[in-house]
Amino acid sequence: MRRILLIIFVFAWVFCAYAQMGTNGYYWAYIDKYKDLAMEQQQKHRIPASITLAQGLLESNAGRSSLATEANNHFGIKTPGGWTGPYIVRDDDRKGEHFRKYRTARESYEDHSQFLLKPRYRVLFTYKTTDYRSWARGLKQCGYATNPTYAEGLIRIIEMYSLYQFDTMKPGQQTSESQILESQARKRNVKDPDTFYKNHMVYAANRNYFIIVQRDDDLATISRETGVSIKRILKYNDLDSDYTLTIGDVLYLEPKHDEADPQLLIYKHVIEPGQSMHDISQLYGIRLKALYKLNKLKPETYAPKVGDELYVR
Repeated sequence: MRRILLIIFVFAWVFCAYAQMGTNGYYWAYIDKYKDLAMEQQQKHRIPASITLAQGLLESNAGRSSLATEANNHFGIKTPGGWTGPYIVRDDDRKGEHFRKYRTARESYEDHSQFLLKPRYRVLFTYKTTDYRSWARGLKQCGYATNPTYAEGLIRIIEMYSLYQFDTMKPGQQTSESQILESQARKRNVKDPDTFYKNHMVYAANRNYFIIVQRDDDLATISRETGVSIKRILKYNDLDSDYTLTIGDVLYLEPKHDEADPQLLIYKHVIEPGQSMHDISQLYGIRLKALYKLNKLKPETYAPKVGDELYVR
């Protein structure tokens, strides 16, 4: 009985710890920026794009770590192993450790692949590139990380952000959702949606479609290119009329639902520092009013607190 309770506790902690890996804006902005690099590495070296992206997100805190911003090091790779290039000093397992420094993020992604091509990780390449679960658990077994929940953390990130879709795509390829919405835009007599949908990948979440706001995007442009009125975009995303878009924002192009995707294993979300109820509603594709209702809360009396647990379905 004690063993069963321990297992339940560990997995409950894993789900809570990784269900809310970073606010959705930072994570989606990172995915949108580096997905093609991850797919290129899969084409060249047979490493699943979903695994590469999930590791990049986890190791670099969605590109916000000092290693990523100052050294273009997205995977926390240290200098041992014949490295003769530049490095940066950071405290990790020990004080003053040396981490590899790259000129570009592309170099970091390529070096990550070369790192996994070492004999130590040979067993990983016996798995299919679509079997991200075996890859995640294999990385842990091969000693990539000391964190006991590393594998489950990668899996949760992949499933939360649907990264597995990139394991069957090629760099620059549109998603089927992009093609559907481009077709719908043409039916709405949008003049030239081609360029917009080439630059904005359309993602699917909770039986819905959304795009990630990029530099120079505004509501008027998005409305014109998608054929969805500004009024509807604001309504679908629970936004006020004076809201200013920021890079990495999730924008749904159809109405959200009253609960998270039933296929998602996560029932509760643990609130992170700086995370609002709106952030959470966008992450799971839930109407903001429905999120309050699910948790029997009122907007005028509830203020989100770090560590609070909220039902999402």
